[in-house]
Amino acid sequence: MSKHLIVISVDAMVYEDLCYGKTLPHLGRIINGGAIVEKVRTIYPSLTHPVHATLITGRAAGGTGIVNNSIFDKKCPIGGADTWYNNLEQIDCDTLLHAAKRADFTTAVSSWPVTNGGNAVIDYLIPCALNVDFFGYEDDPLGAYRALGAQEYVIDIIAEAVKRFGWRNKHPEVDDFQAFCSAEIIKRYKPNLLLTHPSYLDDIRHKYGVFSSNIKEALDKTDEWVGMIMDAVEEAGIADSTDYVLLSDHGQIEIKRTISPNVYLCDAGLIETNRDGSLKDYTAFVKSAGASAHVYLKDKNDTEACERVYSRLCHMAKEGIYGFSEVLTADEARERYSLYGEFSFVLETDGYTSFGEWLTRPAVRPHDTSDYRFGRGTHGHMPEKGPQPTLVGYGPSFVPGARVKYAEITSHAPTLASALGVELRDADGLPIKEILA
Repeated sequence: MSKHLIVISVDAMVYEDLCYGKTLPHLGRIINGGAIVEKVRTIYPSLTHPVHATLITGRAAGGTGIVNNSIFDKKCPIGGADTWYNNLEQIDCDTLLHAAKRADFTTAVSSWPVTNGGNAVIDYLIPCALNVDFFGYEDDPLGAYRALGAQEYVIDIIAEAVKRFGWRNKHPEVDDFQAFCSAEIIKRYKPNLLLTHPSYLDDIRHKYGVFSSNIKEALDKTDEWVGMIMDAVEEAGIADSTDYVLLSDHGQIEIKRTISPNVYLCDAGLIETNRDGSLKDYTAFVKSAGASAHVYLKDKNDTEACERVYSRLCHMAKEGIYGFSEVLTADEARERYSLYGEFSFVLETDGYTSFGEWLTRPAVRPHDTSDYRFGRGTHGHMPEKGPQPTLVGYGPSFVPGARVKYAEITSHAPTLASALGVELRDADGLPIKEILA
């Protein structure tokens, strides 16, 4: 019998959400009949694109090379938030998609982060398209999807989704879009592996807070999308051989304010601005990771500058008014969280502050729900903080009713590989055997 695995990553879903989810028709079928890992320790930073790289590799951010949602440009630090890690080739290690192709399985992706351009190992690719990807393609959205790697034999599916839901990265329409595409691919092509990523729940938490009254609305919509996928599996005649894994990337914490440490680095002479407030030069620059931040030195090998910056940051953390409670050196971040890259330091939130990158006052600003980093809820914080993500496995590869209290998120990819029966290389984690049949 051919095996099929459908992985549904519900962005920002936490264990507490299962209480309501199990009352819904489709989520309830999976939750009530499945094997559950109650609480999962994610990676640092707890951001969507780094974690989604981990979910298909079993490696933390340092091992995948995806250390933030967006890329730091040393030559042009301001404005880098528009350039996201979003291509499969940017991942520095083996992935579940590569493992599936080595086993001659067919693969599909519908808006899974950091998989664009992965045509060599993705048979049916619905790219994870951000609004910036449509610059210059406003009158030709299908051209944008082609440029991101969508194959011609899925373009008609995308065209119908665009007609129904539009093409802008706006919730919940973008989630309707990917659920429709997932269902159509299942009905037409019956892939052995499908990855999809509804993120309306994450959007609601950013806008209204971690446990607002709007959460049930987001879970109701998520149930609809899961139902569309399950109905497609039935229509395709592969229900008996299909496993579902419902998982999440991170939780969120409540945010009261946003601070840009760069303003204070300007005060200390570590950043130089032009008269209009634009960046002229810098010794150190703080790049936001939501509820944490990475500090880059212009010259990483400048020992004197490194010591000066570290001393200043430690003094600020000790004073307790600048939004961060801890300064990790690069070595400390690597040892504690397997997080490493070109940055020299990591700043961790005080528990209610998120970080920006602007250079001019006011240094402290209120909520701005147009940017995920500055909403009422956000993430990027150390993985032990806040409500924890969860995982549910349902189908022939999972033990109904099995319960595991805790697991590392680096175990998810090996567990998925075991369920599919493929060999994943490079993973740091091990399969969660207690939930596997």
